[in-house]
Amino acid sequence: MKKNRAMDFFSALGRSLLMPIAALAACGIVLGLTSALMKAQVQSAVPFLQQGLIYFIISTLNKISGVVFTLIPVLFSISISFGMAREEKEIAAFAGFIGYYTFLVASACMINSGFMNFSALKISTILGVETLDMGAVAGIVAGIMTASLHNRYHKVTFPVAISFYGGKRFVAIVVIMAMAVVGLAAPILWSPVSMVIDGLGGLISATGLVGVFGYGFLERLLIPTGLHHVLNGIFRTTSIGGTYEGVEGCLNIFLQFVDKVDISELRPFTVFLGQGKMPMMMFGLPAAALAIYRTSPPEKKNKVKALMIAGVAASIVSGITEPLEFSFMFIAPPLFLFHALMGGLSFMLMSAFKVVIGNTGGGLIDFLIWGVFQPGSRWYWVIITGPIFSVIYYFVFKSYLTRKQLSIDVSDEEQEADVSESTMEEKQKALASKIIEGLGGYGNIKTVNNCLTRLRVDIKDMAMVSDELLKKTGSMGIVRTSDTHIQVIYGPKVEGIASNVREVLKY
Repeated sequence: MKKNRAMDFFSALGRSLLMPIAALAACGIVLGLTSALMKAQVQSAVPFLQQGLIYFIISTLNKISGVVFTLIPVLFSISISFGMAREEKEIAAFAGFIGYYTFLVASACMINSGFMNFSALKISTILGVETLDMGAVAGIVAGIMTASLHNRYHKVTFPVAISFYGGKRFVAIVVIMAMAVVGLAAPILWSPVSMVIDGLGGLISATGLVGVFGYGFLERLLIPTGLHHVLNGIFRTTSIGGTYEGVEGCLNIFLQFVDKVDISELRPFTVFLGQGKMPMMMFGLPAAALAIYRTSPPEKKNKVKALMIAGVAASIVSGITEPLEFSFMFIAPPLFLFHALMGGLSFMLMSAFKVVIGNTGGGLIDFLIWGVFQPGSRWYWVIITGPIFSVIYYFVFKSYLTRKQLSIDVSDEEQEADVSESTMEEKQKALASKIIEGLGGYGNIKTVNNCLTRLRVDIKDMAMVSDELLKKTGSMGIVRTSDTHIQVIYGPKVEGIASNVREVLKY
């Protein structure tokens, strides 16, 4: 039971961290493109970019997209409160901001109290308050505490005389009180905690290529559980991913300094970013998809081909790999272990060849904007190593699948329902109803959320879930992280699916 609760907690945390990280990645694309257009060599080659209005638009977009990265703690506090709340999420998100701001003010009060000497701590002005700077950790703590208090007290009732302050109104009150205590204690407790975190970051940095390989291997290995989002979030936003001129986290550092220092200065931090995925995502997995297609039985080839093409497009363009990974993960676990090892090798080689390509996606968009368009990024090593990955992946996948006589499962979707439905909206609702049925019916579903590729559902009885029905809805894989939580993989289209399922559940 404790294991189930822990998995549920980290799964929800990973999903919640993904929301702001995805927004940062999108802003990173805008920042990268505008940064490239503002470089002297680009503007000299294209004088049109130097015109007043054009340059003003580019520089404005650059500054707007860049400022987002200074707001990571408050984004975390809001998104974690929202993502981990079971009901009335908007109330939790509101309380998350209140909790974080209360923390800042309370910490400032303790620092200015004169009770102790806090001169060794990092003090910054955050949201207008000169206070303790714990970086993203403060936002994570505020978000987790707010969500926990919200889930416990958002339905509390009081006697009639003070009933107005019950329920969701009490959430803000209890969050303010709790975060005031945490904020007062933080300046006293943070110094030893930060030393441990910084020490762990220093240890990882000291291991060099071995540490980079380990990160890449673990990042892939955690894909089935969805906990790779937690690993990525920690490296990207805390000192475990590095510290540079007071800024913590490899993603924070890269995006805040990419226009301010020589790109070679950022090399120690991009080793944990998108560059490490590119040989594996843009070359390795597409070759694996070709091997899967060629080893499929003739009667399956057409359906496998359609599935592989969609998966390859997502992997190459946007760096979303789960549609491909879940196609072979369960039928051939040794291939997934091989894939994780190649993921570690991909990260390690990009580090060894001193590549400097940032952001998080790892697909073609990031490769062009942060690689090809950025002088000094050494992007050509991706092109040099990529074909080698293709050959290795194709040979290993084809050999293993042929020797074991394995082929991937392809859903036999029922087409009759599609014919009878007259509108796209009705088809989508019919699909949502099938998914609900596959999850055990209306009464078996507690909450429905989603990340970039997965429908994440809290349920009451796992025995009522039908894998066969879910496969017929187009599911690429199913992961049970605990006795009460299931993840159904649909790929990039999951956002619309989740919305339709929630809509149908209301009726």
